[in-house]
Amino acid sequence: MRVLISGGAGYIGSHTVVQVVAAGHDVVVVDDFSNAKPTVINRLEALTGTHIPVHAFDLTDRDKTERLFADERFDAVIHFAGLKAVGESVDKPLEYYENNLGSTFSLVRAMRRHGVGKLVFSSSATVYGDHAPVPYREDYEPLAAASPYGRTKVMIEHVLSDVAAADPGLKVALLRYFNPIGAHPSGTIGEDPQGIPNNLVPFIAQVAVGRREKLNVFGDDYPTADGTCERDYIHVEDLAAGHLAALTALEAAPAPVNVWNLGTGTGTSVLEMLHAFERAAGKEIPYEVVGRRAGDLPAYWADPTKAHEELGWRATRTVDDMCADTWRWQQGNPNGYPDA
Repeated sequence: MRVLISGGAGYIGSHTVVQVVAAGHDVVVVDDFSNAKPTVINRLEALTGTHIPVHAFDLTDRDKTERLFADERFDAVIHFAGLKAVGESVDKPLEYYENNLGSTFSLVRAMRRHGVGKLVFSSSATVYGDHAPVPYREDYEPLAAASPYGRTKVMIEHVLSDVAAADPGLKVALLRYFNPIGAHPSGTIGEDPQGIPNNLVPFIAQVAVGRREKLNVFGDDYPTADGTCERDYIHVEDLAAGHLAALTALEAAPAPVNVWNLGTGTGTSVLEMLHAFERAAGKEIPYEVVGRRAGDLPAYWADPTKAHEELGWRATRTVDDMCADTWRWQQGNPNGYPDA
C-alpha cells in the first residue's frame, strides 16, 4: 500500500513510519513541524534505507490538502497530526478545537473525494473520562473526556463513525491508547518534547541526563499500592506495531468502524517507573513529593483483549525495556533532535 502518515515526524508517527516501511509499504509524510523537527526525517531515511517524501504544511489548509491528494495516489491514511497537551488545551481550547477538528475535516474530505478508503485514527484513552470502570473497555459509553484535548478526540471519533456509516467505501480504525514511552532500540529516534515535558518519563529522563534538577511526584496519598498514580505505560514500538496491525486488519474488517485499545492491561505507579528508570540509568534520580495535581485519576489501564483477539496484537515489551530504550535515546540526544 501507499500510506500517508499525518504527523509522521512526531513521536509516535516517526516510529510508525519505520514499521510501516519495514512491512513493505510506501510511506509519504505530511507534517507542519509545529511539534517536531525536520531533522527527524534524515534519521527515518537512515533507519529505513529509503527516501521518505515529506509535505510540510498544516492540514487545516483545505486547498493544500486537496492538492496533495490530487497530485498523489494513496491507499490508506494513518492520522496522528494534532495538538496534544492536556494542560495547554485548557488554556487554549479554541486552538485545539480548530486544529484537531479542522485538520480531520480537511483530511477526510480529500480522502472521500479521491477514493481513499482506509483510515487509522490516533485516538486516546482520555476519551473514557473520569467515571469509566477500570480496566477501560471499548464498549463503554458515554465517552466523557475531561479536557478540551480529550473532547476533540471524542468529537473526531463521532465524526469518523458518522462519515463511515454514510460512506460504504470508508473503513476506520479508532485506536485508543494509553501512555506511550520508550524509543527505537537504535536510540536514533525518540520523544523530544518541546519545553517542559508534560509526561512522566520524558521528565525523569531529563532529570537523569542533567537537564532538570528533580522530579516532582504529584501526591503519594492515592488509594494505590504505593500511594502514587498508576498508569498503563506502553512501549512506542508496541504502539507502532498496533497501528500497522490495524492498517492490515482494515482490509478485511466487516465493520465500517473498529475500535481497539492499545495498552498492556497493567498499571505501573509513578514510583515504580522512577525506580525502573534508576535501574536503566544505573543511578538514583532525585525526586520530591508535592501536592496532588488537579484532574489526576488514581489509576487506570486498558483491557486489551479485543486487540489481542481481532488484531493478533499484544504489547510485548516490559517497563524495564521502555526505560532502557528511553535512556539510550536520551543519553545519545541529551537536548533532543538538533534544530538543523
